[in-house]
Amino acid sequence: MTRILAIDTSSAWCSVALSLNDEAPLFRTQKVAAGASQLLLPWIEELLLESSIELASLDAIAIGNGPGAFTGVRLGVAVVQGLATAAKLPVLPVSSLDAIASQLIETPAFISSGAQSFVVAVDARMDEAYWASYRVVPNQLPQRQSDILLTAPEGIQLSNINFLAGSAIAEFGDRIFTSIGHQLPSTHLDSSIGVNALGVLACAQDMWSKGLQQDVHLLEPLYIRNKVALTSAERNQLHG
Repeated sequence: MTRILAIDTSSAWCSVALSLNDEAPLFRTQKVAAGASQLLLPWIEELLLESSIELASLDAIAIGNGPGAFTGVRLGVAVVQGLATAAKLPVLPVSSLDAIASQLIETPAFISSGAQSFVVAVDARMDEAYWASYRVVPNQLPQRQSDILLTAPEGIQLSNINFLAGSAIAEFGDRIFTSIGHQLPSTHLDSSIGVNALGVLACAQDMWSKGLQQDVHLLEPLYIRNKVALTSAERNQLHG
């Protein structure tokens, strides 16, 4: 039985989840512009009070450590570093794409598709996408088959892939299907699913069961891209 607090601020949504033993997780989520810092700590305090538990009584804190919005990822990691250090708790860093994949396989559309392999691809800005391929494993979380990659949408590899999910679908349209030359059926697409603390929590619980928690001093954001802004010349070239 585990007690895990999960946080995600890697996207336009701020979310927090608290899992106590086998009970349904408590959950808070809200779309934010730049106010995630004002929501996180009050939400965490609310969930702990609602559960009549102190932070130090948790087993671990999970964090969506990226890739994602640069400022959001740094905020979430910094908050977890502070909380885990103060409470002497280990941490469970979860990739945002893995968190999305863990929730995708539970959706009715994915289940009805019968897909056994899929790609999660999210808009990374700067005309690029973060993406990774996964394989369905019975009674387990999906297994990532590659590193998380950062490429132009045309670089996403969909050969032998049965399902595609993520914000890159709506952002890039047909460009995302370049590798196969045709679109996947609409029943095998999910453009609306995104990362949140429930997905982070699902991955964290699996990591905890495998003993993959780590010391908070080892926690770092997952940056796939080192360059986070275009120069004026690059922006002009991109937009003609």
